[in-house]
Amino acid sequence: MKGVILAGGRGTRLYPLTKVTNKHLLPVGKEPMIFNPVKQLVSAGIHDIMVITGKEHMGEMVRLLGSGEDFGCDFTFKVQEEPLGIAHALLRAEDFARGEKIVVILGDNIATHSIKKYVDKFREQKEGARVLLRKVEDPERYGIAALDELKIVEIEEKPLQAKSPYAVIGIYMYDEKVFDIIRCLGPSPSGEYEITPVNNYYIKLGQLAYDLLEGDWADAGTFTSWAYANQMMLSIENKIINS
Repeated sequence: MKGVILAGGRGTRLYPLTKVTNKHLLPVGKEPMIFNPVKQLVSAGIHDIMVITGKEHMGEMVRLLGSGEDFGCDFTFKVQEEPLGIAHALLRAEDFARGEKIVVILGDNIATHSIKKYVDKFREQKEGARVLLRKVEDPERYGIAALDELKIVEIEEKPLQAKSPYAVIGIYMYDEKVFDIIRCLGPSPSGEYEITPVNNYYIKLGQLAYDLLEGDWADAGTFTSWAYANQMMLSIENKIINS
């Protein structure tokens, strides 16, 4: 199993901090933001990791992370030429994945507790995908999962009237079909390759499992959530708690 960290995008919600640097290089607690998803993957036993970012800040990213020796992993770096969505960035990892299952983390998703037990479940899952959910107070910012007993029946992107308080956070697990699914779905009317249609496709196949993420979590993409992520990580000295 391999890991993919998506660390591109313009970071416009954190402007002007992101005028001169990549959002994922901003500090969270005592470390750069991207250290948390790296540590999460390593804690789950994933040591072969691709980092995908834009060409403007690739040099800074490589200088920060290096070969991976400091983290006990091996890094591969890939440029996303244009910020055309999460699924578009994920397509850059197809050759890297080489038919293996992958765990994908958005670089601004910060969590206190290890994702190992969820990844272990995915290792045992024969096929399909797995997502992590979290109860949120602002569902209009997320893809929201409509639940029916033990399964997700639909994911609605940024709904005005949410069918549940459970957001699909930026930690996804996919089998080798994901790349063909992305190509099959193509871009949305806005021109972006979005991840919610990919997850909904797995629902149609009856192959999307989910878990509720334990511990504290933040999507550090706004000033409010970034401030919370800083407090969260400072309180545990940027450690990953084994759950």
